[in-house]
Amino acid sequence: MNEQDAAPAQAPEAPPKPRHQANERAFACDGCGALQTFQPGTRTLECAFCGHETPIPERASAQIREYPLREALDRLAQAGPVSPTATRCPSCAAQFQFDPKQHAGECPFCATPIVVNQLALEDPDSPTRIHPKSLLPFDVDEQGARDGVSKWLGKLIFAPPKLRRYGRVGGLHGVYLPYWTYDSRTRSSYTGERGTVYYVNVPVTTVRNGRTVTVNRREARVRWRRVSGTVARRFDDVLVGASKSLPRTLTDKLAPWDLAALVPYDERYLSGFRSEVYEVSLDQGFEVARGIMGGIIRRDVLRDIGGDRQRVHSVQTEHFDTTFKHLLLPVWTASYEYRSKRFRLAVNARTGRVVGERPWHWPSIVLAVALGAGVIGGALWWAHRAGLLQG
Repeated sequence: MNEQDAAPAQAPEAPPKPRHQANERAFACDGCGALQTFQPGTRTLECAFCGHETPIPERASAQIREYPLREALDRLAQAGPVSPTATRCPSCAAQFQFDPKQHAGECPFCATPIVVNQLALEDPDSPTRIHPKSLLPFDVDEQGARDGVSKWLGKLIFAPPKLRRYGRVGGLHGVYLPYWTYDSRTRSSYTGERGTVYYVNVPVTTVRNGRTVTVNRREARVRWRRVSGTVARRFDDVLVGASKSLPRTLTDKLAPWDLAALVPYDERYLSGFRSEVYEVSLDQGFEVARGIMGGIIRRDVLRDIGGDRQRVHSVQTEHFDTTFKHLLLPVWTASYEYRSKRFRLAVNARTGRVVGERPWHWPSIVLAVALGAGVIGGALWWAHRAGLLQG
């Protein structure tokens, strides 16, 4: 099953007729009529020309709901692929298509910030695509993200000495990345072995003060006993990235996220930022979540086996009452170039945490390893001379 958008086609001479009527939104200033954009760290839209601010109303009665996973998967399995949708700019009336991965961005002709309302929950029961129902607004602005990147570059260990001076960071882009969260109750049956450590004296021949002597050395042995049992756990908000724009090795490191601060989806928070449509499907995301849960369940099994050592032979897990949410999380993305090679960066726009790819200065690493080996070797030599090590 795959509820992904169809692969983007080559741009036709005229935009195709939309399958669903899209409602493009641009938020005009009540003061001067110019366009307003969301300001990170606030709950307002602001006009860049006259400074007029428009508060985003809080939806106090709205709740962040969980949705049954199995029902959604069955509905998506019966749906057909999503057709490309034409977008009309409310400012210049130009028609174009967003990248299939996006539903918020700028008009390519006049740079008007646009949010496509077809994903804004007017049709929450759409069988073809799951809409985001909550998000975390941007808290860190562009300058704060840029300062964080500069500090991150300066603190890299074993980085080239000239990286901070010559590493050129490109423009930062604010984007809401799609994520899934999964809740599930689990019951896992396991088989394995519990190990109990005991000690025996083993005669060992060694040389002391020029004489050959036999001494007893205590050696650890393990006595194994077969065991089986059951462990249960309730998982809450297991987070899985649903974008492929950045590798999971980066997006996973952006955690933690303050999911308790989620607000109901409101397209005004997207004004002035890009927002991506999920590329990792609901069922694909759950497989990733199952792997995350599986690692935690294995640790539960090891604790349940007990003893001094543990062996796990099999774990069979059942999932119950599994639910999900689809949400958007704010990230600043950028790249920097060093010696003609490009490295990607991402900034958690809630906490300011910076993660990224980086170059290594291998001469420094080799020197550090050599110095470390020399220190260890010197300590062992001194201990042997002092009689602290025998044999």
